This record gives sequence, structure tokens and C-alpha cells, in this order.
Amino acid sequence: MSILYHTSKANVVADALSSFFMGSTNHFEEDNKELERNVHRLSKLGVRLMDSTEGRVVVMNGAESSLVLEVKEKQDQDPIFLELKAKVHKQKVLAFEQGGDGVLRYQSRLCVPRVDELQERIIEESYSSRYSIHPGSTKMYCDLIEVYWWSSMKKGIVEFVAKCPNCQQVKVEHQRPGGMARI
Repeated sequence: MSILYHTSKANVVADALSSFFMGSTNHFEEDNKELERNVHRLSKLGVRLMDSTEGRVVVMNGAESSLVLEVKEKQDQDPIFLELKAKVHKQKVLAFEQGGDGVLRYQSRLCVPRVDELQERIIEESYSSRYSIHPGSTKMYCDLIEVYWWSSMKKGIVEFVAKCPNCQQVKVEHQRPGGMARI
């Protein structure tokens, strides 16, 4: 099999896309792998880095979900989080960090308090998003764990998905076997 290149207008889109930088970090040297990881962490938080015409880097913060803003506000209403923030400030707890905005994070993920059913609303919004059609517990957990953290997060997601009637009808585990195994 061979691929022939025909110079005509048919290849204009392919030529334009092949020269377009798609954000790959494969060109980073080994010394810059830590920088690569930090850039990915920033992108998960909605921060975008762009080149300016003067050779500088412009930092742009993307729009935040109303739930993210609510999580940041509600952290001060949970007594456990207030105690944890004090310990982080005194450097008694190293697993958590508190940014300049005063928001508590675990491994750069936003810590969600158990206040006003906030955790359940985050799961509900993620599950009923128009961009994810009943994703299932594993996919949903993988998506949420990139941004949020709370204790027993996986358990809450599994319980929520198990209550969904649509998922119970569609999932293979809940259907009768076909063929000879039907007996």
C-alpha cells in the first residue's frame, strides 16, 4: 500500500492541520518533565498558558463552575476543614495544601466538605451533564477525581450510579443471559 500526495486544493485542510501544534509535550527533554506535569495540573484547574507576541507567557484563568465556587466558600463552614486548615498552616499535615486563595487542596484537587449535600450535587451534575450520557461509576470517578477530592468518594459515586434505573436496565450485569444459559 502506498500513499500518494496530490498537490491540489483537496490537501489544503490536511496541510494546515499537519503544521498545527496540538499541544503535544513529546518534545520536552527529560529535565523538563516536572514542568510538563505542572502544566497539566494547571490545565486541570482551568489555567491556560499562552504565548504573547513579546515572547512572554500569558496566564489565563478559565471560567469556573458555580459548584467549584461554592466548594471554595463552603470549606469555611465545615469544622473538620477548619481544623485541617489550621494544621496545614502549622505544617503538621503535609498531604494537604492551602493556596494563596485560602482554598484547601489534596494533591492539587479541590477538597469538598460535607456541607449542604455538596458532594451529592457534584455527583448529580456530573452524571446528568449533557456531555456524559450515564457514564457509569468508573468513568465518573476518573472524571471527578481530576478536580475534586473527598473521603469515600468512590463509594458515594458507586451508590449513586447503582440507584439509576436507566443504568440498571442497560448494564450487562443486570440482563438475563442469552442462548443455552437461559434455563
